[in-house]
Amino acid sequence: MSMYFIGSVVILGAFLFIPVSRLIWVFSIRRLEKKLQRKATNEEIRFQHKRANVLTVPIVGIFSYFFCLGIGLNPNAISF
Repeated sequence: MSMYFIGSVVILGAFLFIPVSRLIWVFSIRRLEKKLQRKATNEEIRFQHKRANVLTVPIVGIFSYFFCLGIGLNPNAISF
C-alpha cells in the first residue's frame, strides 16, 4: 500500500473520530437512561464514553478505508 493511501485513511479517521465517538456516546447514554428510567451516574457515563471510543475505532477505520477506495485512491500505487 502506498504511504499516500495509508496517510489519507489515517487522517480521515482522525478527523472523524471525535464526532462519531460523541454521536455513539450520546445515543448510548440516552438508551441507558431510558432503560433505567433515571439519570445516569458519573461512573455509568464514564463507562459509556470508554465503550463509545472502543466502538468508534473500527467503525471509523473501516469507513475511512472504503471511502478512500471509493474516491479512487489506489492502495497499490508506488510510493516514493
